[in-house]
Amino acid sequence: MKEQWMVANKKADFKEIGKRFGIDQVTARVIRNRDAVTEEEIRLFLQGSLVDLPDPHLLKDADRLVKILAEKIGEKKRIRVIGDYDIDGVMSSYVLLRALKRVGADVDVAIPNRITDGYGLNRNLIDDAAGCGVDTILTCDNGIAAAEEITYAKGLGMTVLVTDHHAVPFTDMDGEIHETLPAADAIVNPHRSTCRYPFKELCGAAVAWLLVCILYERMGLDRKEAEELLEFVAFATVGDVVSLTGVNRILVKEGIQRIHHTQNIGMRALIGQCQLTPQQVECYHFGFVLGPCINAAGRLETAQLALSLFLSENERQATVTANRLVALNEERKQMTQDGVEEAMRLYESGDYEKDPVLVLYLPEVDESIAGIIAGRIRECYYRPTFILTKGKEGVKGSGRSIEEYSMYEQMCQCAELFTRFGGHPMAAGLSLPEENVERFRSQINACCPLGVEELTPKIHIDVPMPVDYVTTELVRQLALLAPFGKDNPKPLFADRNLHVKRLWVVGKNQNVLRLSLVSGGNRHISAVLFGGVEDFLTYVRERFGEDALTHAMHGRENPIVLSIVYSPKLDTYRDMESLEFVISYYR
Repeated sequence: MKEQWMVANKKADFKEIGKRFGIDQVTARVIRNRDAVTEEEIRLFLQGSLVDLPDPHLLKDADRLVKILAEKIGEKKRIRVIGDYDIDGVMSSYVLLRALKRVGADVDVAIPNRITDGYGLNRNLIDDAAGCGVDTILTCDNGIAAAEEITYAKGLGMTVLVTDHHAVPFTDMDGEIHETLPAADAIVNPHRSTCRYPFKELCGAAVAWLLVCILYERMGLDRKEAEELLEFVAFATVGDVVSLTGVNRILVKEGIQRIHHTQNIGMRALIGQCQLTPQQVECYHFGFVLGPCINAAGRLETAQLALSLFLSENERQATVTANRLVALNEERKQMTQDGVEEAMRLYESGDYEKDPVLVLYLPEVDESIAGIIAGRIRECYYRPTFILTKGKEGVKGSGRSIEEYSMYEQMCQCAELFTRFGGHPMAAGLSLPEENVERFRSQINACCPLGVEELTPKIHIDVPMPVDYVTTELVRQLALLAPFGKDNPKPLFADRNLHVKRLWVVGKNQNVLRLSLVSGGNRHISAVLFGGVEDFLTYVRERFGEDALTHAMHGRENPIVLSIVYSPKLDTYRDMESLEFVISYYR
């Protein structure tokens, strides 16, 4: 794909910001690019801590929900937490279960089975709860779209409390938006139009944790006890790919500090089985190493297995469970690879190139990995993507979007085609009859507002910065901008006219390219490109010729000159520290 390189051009007095906060002007530019404008916003970005969090009582219905919970606990009523089968669902279930047990509640947890129950609250879970004498259902990471199910539970005489963070269902009546809320006894969701909590992009576990803060306060416990749960909130926040800005940035920073010293037996076991130590864990590991193991349980077995890991009190059993989760993830990786290849074959053999929104029906693919495949296909073609699979009761699917396309809002325009759907701007889930598959593809594309401009990947460069300017001190300073993730990516810089002195392919799978480059200022630097090695070599052949490539591979004089988008990092080898430049894009 042809990317569009775009340089951020947001204005500010960077010299003054650097002087005020003791940072380089480059660092100040990056912070401004993250939409921190005022002095207070910059302070929060650099130094924000738990004391800066908004008052949790601002959450609509939070006090009402906690009051009901406290009454139920005092009356010894049986409470059941009902979560979801992904990272956020598991972590929010754990947070609520542990907190409720701490205040003496009669409580247990049920997490839906992806295959037999589907997403979130459903009649199977409600009937089971009723049969077990449950008085109160407390949802987490789900419930806002379960109007029929909640009405059913209320008809059985249950109290239903909803905590969720997904988009609130609505109807559009002549351009006027009307929220359609379920008939629960209390609904805590920052996306409610009447909710005064100023930060809306919380994950389910963060919503749960804020309620725990209020609950502990009401029950006379030190709110600092709730901070012990922040490692799980951080895990969920990164794993659910919500915005790492504002409140989430603080929660993740605090949570990572705590996970470095975690006492949770299950967490330590999982970290160990992934060949890490607690002190090494950062956002990357939540998202790409530890997190997929949690998700694999919900996809291929049951998320109760993942939850049981964090509830473990026996190190040997925790190790066995963690090992099982890692094995499930390896199985999931192979299934995903097979599914991605099948999706690409379908795209290439069908008439999909004209579709701005991809709807790919893969009946034989396991529905549990549809979302992962959708994400990979979206990355490959840079289009909103739905992967549909054949389930026991019709077709199920998952969607993954691009920044320019609000997936849930667009699905609302096709609502009559679904038996069930839900989600948010960047991801969604759905069920529909098989006869509606082609109608869905046609209708979602017919109402799609995306044009060529929106379907061209944008590479956002923070600063056009010669590699000559980069120092070890600057790289250390840029690390203060972590945690990196959605809406706070690692800073990207760009330089041009870098001459290739030498290049060579390394790695067990020959998927890493190392380069020795010379800058315009005659500085020799070490650079690395992870993945896409064959594409790079093909580009060089076509642009500069086979002889030029051969010369570069042998460190001989050649005409290869590159412009690169890069991020600098410090590489440590045998206690020696050196600068390395990671190439993200080139031309």
